[in-house]
Amino acid sequence: MTAARRLRARLASWRRRRPDAAAELDAVAAIAERLAVLLSAGVPATVAWSHVDVAPVAGPGARELDRDEDAVVLRAVAAAAADGESVPAAIAAARAAATRTSVRWALLGAAWEVAVESGAPLASGLRELAGALRDEAQLRREVGSALAGPVSSARLVLALPLIAVVFGAAFGFDTVAVLFGNPVGIACVVLGGGLLWAGRRWSRRLVATATSSEAERGLELELVAMAMSGGASVERARAIVRDALAPVGTTESDASDVDGVIAVAARAGAPVAELLRAEAARRRRTARADGAARAAALGVRLMLPLGACVLPAFVLLGVVPLIVSVLTGTLGGAA
Repeated sequence: MTAARRLRARLASWRRRRPDAAAELDAVAAIAERLAVLLSAGVPATVAWSHVDVAPVAGPGARELDRDEDAVVLRAVAAAAADGESVPAAIAAARAAATRTSVRWALLGAAWEVAVESGAPLASGLRELAGALRDEAQLRREVGSALAGPVSSARLVLALPLIAVVFGAAFGFDTVAVLFGNPVGIACVVLGGGLLWAGRRWSRRLVATATSSEAERGLELELVAMAMSGGASVERARAIVRDALAPVGTTESDASDVDGVIAVAARAGAPVAELLRAEAARRRRTARADGAARAAALGVRLMLPLGACVLPAFVLLGVVPLIVSVLTGTLGGAA
């Protein structure tokens, strides 16, 4: 294997370890949309999955599904659907066997199960799911764009202590020898390295908190509305949705929102399904606003690890060795 091929293999491996969550969302949303179009055109559900498998989905910045583990799930589901087996069970089994697959596949399986169990139109249910996933993908992209500046600045600042060591050596100061051959320098390496590690962990935690988002938030409301559109009662619809979302897990706030919407509909005599969809849309708008607010606050919060960890590490690794080197050279020359 040539050096260029080894480099490409390493880059590909790095990309697999750091997947694009927005691209994954869009890929599964595109599959749901294609299935909805095929079902609306009269293609049987047992055959529609195989047509999606023939035309793998790819998007800007996304990996092609036939080069990703998602293709394994897609082929397994297509085979199960052709044999008349359960699509959600096939998705769950394929996800369990794969090394890494997105939870959005489980959401797709949950929507499919709700539609089948309640008798709701599959095509419209898949379109609703695709819309929710696209909203989540757009939210992640907006937050990622807003975070690009603060995250890049944090990475640059974390590298400043090491840059100071390199520049000190480049200008003729024996900072490396001081750091690794002097008791004071060794203490600086230990303390400075510990501070850098703590600052990096702190910064990464702040970034992870700012980018956190749950694709399943609000999904229970959409699925309950979908089940009710198939003629299921409120309690029957909720039971179907709870069973379908059991592998994914739902939030307590979703359950309380369903209770609140049902109570409002009962008092006002309004259609429950429409109120549930409106509440789900409100939650998505709220999530978008919260994500933008977290991104705006991150730039300020990243100053905390900078002041508490990175700047002291810069002094220990960059300034103190330089001073020790100058003093050692001066005293040695005087002697």
